[in-house]
Amino acid sequence: MRIRISRRVALAAGALTLLGAATAPAVATSDGDRITAPKPTVVLVHGAWADSSSWSPVMERLREDGYPVRAIANPLQGLTSDTAYVSSYLSAIDGPVVLVGHSYGGAVITNVAASDPDVKALVYIAGFIPAKGETVGDLAAKSSPPIPLVTTNVPGGTEVSIDPAHFRDAFAGDVGRTTAANLAAAQRPANLKAVTDASVAEAYRNVPSWSLITRQDKAIAPDLQRFMSKRANAHTEEVDASHAVMISRPGAVTKVIEDASRSTR
Repeated sequence: MRIRISRRVALAAGALTLLGAATAPAVATSDGDRITAPKPTVVLVHGAWADSSSWSPVMERLREDGYPVRAIANPLQGLTSDTAYVSSYLSAIDGPVVLVGHSYGGAVITNVAASDPDVKALVYIAGFIPAKGETVGDLAAKSSPPIPLVTTNVPGGTEVSIDPAHFRDAFAGDVGRTTAANLAAAQRPANLKAVTDASVAEAYRNVPSWSLITRQDKAIAPDLQRFMSKRANAHTEEVDASHAVMISRPGAVTKVIEDASRSTR
């Protein structure tokens, strides 16, 4: 006996199948003997004298490689409050996370990740990696020469920014002059609490970490970066770049992030 299915019923069944495929959650799939898991979300945290747009060249590359990406605006108002702020946004992201911090953002991710089990890897990009009880100011004092800073009294205390006349040399020596001038004009000042609040956690003790050291850095001395990276037992790579490495060498930054990502799957 042959059963006939009407064309209308067949179309309806096909539509339901497509709807199910569109709404079903992503799951790991098998490719022969290899299991392909969903890629973690890469969360980028900028440091002082920068903003989220500084990650744009890196974000483009990560998205091209299939990564979901978020660049969180770091308030730069103090390590304690910045940690709480970034933690709040991180809690709204489902699934595994690779947490990336540039410069002062490294101190922030060190504290954020200590309380978030979804953070599977830490990536420091020319970043501060403080020990418990240590301040960014303690570490910065070991870097020479000091950055030429300008202070401004604001309702929330005192904020510091890099003297625009010296911004390119101190922060972005391998970036074109026009780009460096734009970065200097748009830089976000940091509250002094960013360098005086003590770190309360050492997430790198429990979370695998990677560090990209910038050999031409005049904001955080390369030797200081090496010291912090070794102390954190981080997987370390080096590149000939200034502190603005995410702009001047986005490919190198993307590579170390993706190296860390592969460790989570």
